[in-house]
Amino acid sequence: MYHTVDPHGRPTTASGLLALPRSGERRLRTVSFTHGTELFKGDVASVSADVWDQAPALTCASAGFAAALPDYLGLGLGPGPHPWMDVPSEATAALDMLRASRTAVSARGRELRREVLVTGFSQGASAALGLARSLQERADGWFRLRAVAPVSGAYAFRDAELPALLAGRTKPKASVIYTALTLVAFNRLHHLYDAPSQVFRAPYDGTIEGLLDGTHTGQEVVAGTPESLDGLLTARGRAMLAHPTGRLAATLRITDGVCTDWAPKAPVRLYFADRDEQAVNANTPTVTPHSAPEGPTPQWSTSGRRTTAVPGTWAPSRPEPPRWCAGSVLWGDRTAQPGRRNPTVRRPEAENR
Repeated sequence: MYHTVDPHGRPTTASGLLALPRSGERRLRTVSFTHGTELFKGDVASVSADVWDQAPALTCASAGFAAALPDYLGLGLGPGPHPWMDVPSEATAALDMLRASRTAVSARGRELRREVLVTGFSQGASAALGLARSLQERADGWFRLRAVAPVSGAYAFRDAELPALLAGRTKPKASVIYTALTLVAFNRLHHLYDAPSQVFRAPYDGTIEGLLDGTHTGQEVVAGTPESLDGLLTARGRAMLAHPTGRLAATLRITDGVCTDWAPKAPVRLYFADRDEQAVNANTPTVTPHSAPEGPTPQWSTSGRRTTAVPGTWAPSRPEPPRWCAGSVLWGDRTAQPGRRNPTVRRPEAENR
């Protein structure tokens, strides 16, 4: 557990997992990994025994890195509901996890180097860019950004992800859950609707907010939601997402600002899954025009294909983001070390096919 702040700047606590290599090295390179969407508080690295949740930490630590994995607010042992896709609070939780990790490592007679290699998956891809921006802006007196390599992010939530969800270009059940999360989580922070019945059809208007409070497993959420958006959304709910205005539009500007409000000076590589069924490929090209006019040009790299059977791009890409980041540290450019096999770097399709 460590101290951080909530989305309103009030003191709170959060949990996370720190994994260290079993080596004699005293000064450790640091990887920050921010995880993808988890519906249940217990399905995060610090409290879950599932290899899926802990694999990023174990993979990075076994390669010689110190790995810091924040659970975010409201997940793991953190109080309250999780503010899903609230990039500012995800970034502060990740930064405070780094600070807590530095203290814990120091107590063991070791030290974290200043340069941080930042990566994250899906929801955590946006969080990774948010953390990278904070590090570049010197939000901490010690840590500095060295490279960032997010995986399968919904960086253009308004212009790419929401249209894909509403148009059926993602898996139907995934569309239902992500759409419900968008309305419920954003409403908790920004008051988008007065009553669930305004945006959700019966009987889900009476159950959906409680179902997404973090105390229900993914299986329970799947069982408690309809098979299509037509069964979930009222006409008003669909219109709100199709044509965002007011508070929702302002919230989406903050979420998508992770790609439009700053220019990374560190090396950047964006990993994506070919024909991703959740974070559509159209998200990834949006990072380039705005994010790097003064810095290195971001690279794209395919990392397999995310499907329902294989829940996440991070599985096939797992060793590559930290390895590429390490190459940037060691060689001072945006390519991996000479002689190492790299995935093919190419521009993703403009739309998910």
